[in-house]
Amino acid sequence: MPEPESPQGAGGYDPVGPRPREAISPTGQGGAMDLALEEAESLEEAPVPGGPREKARSLWSDAWHQLRRNPVFVLSSLLILFLVVISLWPQLIASGDPLRCDLSQSQQGAAPGHPFGYDTQGCDVYTRTVYGARASITVGVCATLGAALLGSALGGLAGFFGSWSDALLSRVADIFFGIPVILGGLVFLSVVTSTTVWPVVGFIILLGWPQIARIARGSVITAKHNDYVQAARALGAGNARMLLRHVAPNAVAPVIVVATIALGTYIALEATLSFLGVGLRPPTVSWGIDISNAAPQIRNAPHMLLYPAGALSLTVLAFIMLGDAVRDALDPKLR
Repeated sequence: MPEPESPQGAGGYDPVGPRPREAISPTGQGGAMDLALEEAESLEEAPVPGGPREKARSLWSDAWHQLRRNPVFVLSSLLILFLVVISLWPQLIASGDPLRCDLSQSQQGAAPGHPFGYDTQGCDVYTRTVYGARASITVGVCATLGAALLGSALGGLAGFFGSWSDALLSRVADIFFGIPVILGGLVFLSVVTSTTVWPVVGFIILLGWPQIARIARGSVITAKHNDYVQAARALGAGNARMLLRHVAPNAVAPVIVVATIALGTYIALEATLSFLGVGLRPPTVSWGIDISNAAPQIRNAPHMLLYPAGALSLTVLAFIMLGDAVRDALDPKLR
């Protein structure tokens, strides 16, 4: 008696099911059927949607990922690090005394051991340029921290609570915005007799916080209307918790960007006020003071002006470049 033909051989249904890649055989002629088979095989080899994936980066980790690959950020950071180091330990690269002068060397050019020459009083320009970084960096950093903390606190509270506090902050900020910076410095600092950096720091904070406050206010107003803040409010979170845990971390990025750029501006402002004679005063060593002393002798001894002015320009440029790089990293629209 002949054996019955298997269902698969007769074209019937095979209960076991087709073996892998045996349902349709390739034609070997490169037609549409073979292309479809290749696409199907590539889909089979693709990772499963529910499989392991790369961990999502937060805003700050993603920004750091971008900054590490930005040559502008790397270059400006190295320059700022060098300036901070020499402002803390200037004796690392300058062994002389910036206040030790020899009138017999007045306005002399470069000499062995004195590559930048001498100023009008016979002081070493190189040593004074190195030591001048301390006053400029101190004023810039302290003024930026003070203006950022004061402006962020006032602007954040006004933007979060709104109502009369917001209106009051806006009007007070308008008053400070109407004060010319140079004129205000001439009036405010002309009555100060201290030779330290703190009167200049206080004046810059006084006129610098309204700008930070407006940025912080706008960021907080934008962040407090997000869904996660409304969800926290619906779950019963208090104002302090929502402001510190949910609103502030998501509104601080613009403040950091503006403060970084403003730091370079504050250094330039200190040099301008010192140049006008109302900022830092001797015996404090400052780039602005040296530029002011060298300005009348620019034709006879240009080296007196060139080196402190060049150091000031590089410092301001480094902080502005750093701020631009941080802005590009924290703002997805600018990438």
